[in-house]
Amino acid sequence: MDELQEMLYAQKRRNFLKGSVLGLGGLALGSLLGCNSPSKELLKHLTASPDENQPLGKPNFVPTAKRVIYLFQSGGPSQMELFDYKPRLNQMHGQEIPASVLGGNRLSGMVSNQSSFPLAGSAATFSRQGSNGTYISDLLPHTAGIVDDICLVKSMYTEQINHEPAVIFTQTGNQLSGRPSIGSWLSYGLGSLNQNLPSFIVMISKGGGDQPISSSAWSNGFLPSYHQGVQFMSGKDPVLYLSSPEGVDQMDRRHALDYIKQLNLLQNEKWHDPEIDSRINQYEMAYRMQMAVPEITNLSDEPQHILDMYGPDVKIPGTFAYNCLMARRLAEKDVRFVQLYHLGWDHHGKLASGIKKATEQTDQASAALVKDLKQRGLLDDTLVVWGGEFGRTSFCQGKLTPDDFGRDHHATCYSMWMAGGGIKSGLVYGETDDFSYNIVKDPMHVHDFQATMLYTLGIDHEKFTFKSQGRRYRLTDVSGKVIQSILA
Repeated sequence: MDELQEMLYAQKRRNFLKGSVLGLGGLALGSLLGCNSPSKELLKHLTASPDENQPLGKPNFVPTAKRVIYLFQSGGPSQMELFDYKPRLNQMHGQEIPASVLGGNRLSGMVSNQSSFPLAGSAATFSRQGSNGTYISDLLPHTAGIVDDICLVKSMYTEQINHEPAVIFTQTGNQLSGRPSIGSWLSYGLGSLNQNLPSFIVMISKGGGDQPISSSAWSNGFLPSYHQGVQFMSGKDPVLYLSSPEGVDQMDRRHALDYIKQLNLLQNEKWHDPEIDSRINQYEMAYRMQMAVPEITNLSDEPQHILDMYGPDVKIPGTFAYNCLMARRLAEKDVRFVQLYHLGWDHHGKLASGIKKATEQTDQASAALVKDLKQRGLLDDTLVVWGGEFGRTSFCQGKLTPDDFGRDHHATCYSMWMAGGGIKSGLVYGETDDFSYNIVKDPMHVHDFQATMLYTLGIDHEKFTFKSQGRRYRLTDVSGKVIQSILA
């Protein structure tokens, strides 16, 4: 106790000396400028904040969604095997893709030396599902059961054709790392709905695949670091370094945090650095999470029929099924943005077996999440998103053989779905050509999707900006439009 008090007194002495030095510097500057003392206007300019950013605090208009659960399927799920039924593609299996279809679309470096581009028919069969007879792959029997609850978008497109920039583009609105992610924007703009849990939580499935995912995808960018996504891990401690060291009880930790806070406040009084505020908030959040996180991760109160609905892996921490159930529990606690990443969709070869594995890991739990939210009355104000960073080519990458083929990255069109949160249910939006290679009706750019997502949360994407280094930025950069026709 005495040592901490002495540290506080020493900090005050240092602040006094620094203030004296800066005061003398101000007088010297005034002398150099030809005046007896620095003017109030000059001092105000010298001490002014570089920008005057203010969070929204409340939505621009009445929202239809309070929170988002984003099931990101990293690697590029093949639309021809999942949602975009193309019988002509099957009929022309093995034939060269027509030059008129291939056009001048950008190809990745992995097929740049390929002289032949044979079409590959779907490795799945399709059937009509739901009241509208929507075609859904037999690889997605559980998703077929919720087809009347989702809006299936077949006409997504992006400009990025490689994994890292495409993921970052989808998550932050720019292909280069350094911008805030969607969850960080929402945390900053709308704040938290639960003071005992972070407003932005990230979970990554284990066992999905080898394609890496960068933490830049859930970065706070130039926003205060308090708004960065907090990653929940599998294992004994879901949040690293949250538990108190052995022998330290709650009161000891509380006293330590109180003294650390006093030191931070002394620093903040002098320097007015927003990162000091972030650090204070992070310490306090960590303390409150010590009680909230164990409650969230304790599944003993879940009925067996709910566990069965999510699938056999639901009790294994880190699986996609477990993470989906956790997402529902976090939604119940009003966490603003829950981001799930599942890897394993990058099928350049052995697509038939690879996509079967990926769907077996994700289909049941994805559908269970929607059904679970719906039966609890949470789907109405929770937006659920399922999709990846791009799609796959209708032509084969490499050699097409009778028992094996793969597909390359394809940015020109791909599929995703949304449910709840003010999105029309049972709707199919957009249309592609006979080969699922080009969009022929109702394109939806990544920025359009982002603008529409923000709209459901009551945010005008063009007005939601943050000034950094002299420029005002927004999630949708300088484009994007709200797709009104998919809104309920």
